[in-house]
Amino acid sequence: MEETKILIIEDEQKIADTLKVGLAENGYHVEVAYDGKIGERLFFAHDFNLVLLDINLPGVNGYELAKIIRAHNTLIPIIMLTSLSSLNDKMEGYDAGTDDYMVKPFEFRELLVKIRVLLKRTMNQQVPVGNILRAADLSMNLDSKEVRRGSDVISLTAKEFQLLEYLLRNKNKVVSRAAIAVNVWDIDFDTNTNIIDVYISYLRNKIDKPYDHKLIQTHVGMGYILKETER
Repeated sequence: MEETKILIIEDEQKIADTLKVGLAENGYHVEVAYDGKIGERLFFAHDFNLVLLDINLPGVNGYELAKIIRAHNTLIPIIMLTSLSSLNDKMEGYDAGTDDYMVKPFEFRELLVKIRVLLKRTMNQQVPVGNILRAADLSMNLDSKEVRRGSDVISLTAKEFQLLEYLLRNKNKVVSRAAIAVNVWDIDFDTNTNIIDVYISYLRNKIDKPYDHKLIQTHVGMGYILKETER
C-alpha cells in the first residue's frame, strides 16, 4: 500500500519536530520545512497527500503559500496551524484555500482526526457523470472549477466553492448549520461563531443578488436550502 505523505511547513522547530514524530508514529511519511520558500520548493518537488501550514512564516507567509498550493492542486487538503485566532484570520485562511484551521495550542488527537477525515474525503471523492452540478440556471463544473449563473461566469473563493458545492449536492433539501460545519469545514458547529452565515451572505451576493430568482433561502431555526423552483 502506498504511504501517505504529509508536508509540515512550520517555523517553530520544536512544534514541527514534535508533529513529525507523532505523525510518523501513526504511519505517515512526513517532510518538514521551517520557512515558506523551502516549503514551496518541497511541495513542488514531491507528491504530498496533505499539507500542515503555519501562517507567520519567513520567506512566504502561509496565506500566500496556501494560494500557491491551491492554484497547483485543487484537491490536496490544507490545514492551517496558527496562533492567530480571530474570525478575520480564519476567513482569510479559508479564502486562501485551506480546508481547516486549528488554533495553537491544540490537541494532537484532534489533529489526527481532522487529517483522517480530510484524507478520506479526498481519496473517496465521488463526482457525478459529466462532473457538472446544476440547479435552475446555476451550474458548477467540478473539473474546471467554473461556476455560471446563466451565461455569467461567477468568481468564488475556494471555501465559497466548497460551500456552494455542498448546497448543490443537497439541492431542494434543508441543511442545518451543524451539517454545513461538519461537511464543509470539517468541524463541530460552534454556536458562538457566525462564519457560516457570513459565507452564505457572500454566496448570496454573488449568485443571487444580481438575479430575480433567488436560489439560497433561509429556513429560520433549521438552516438553509438551495431551491431550484421559487415555490
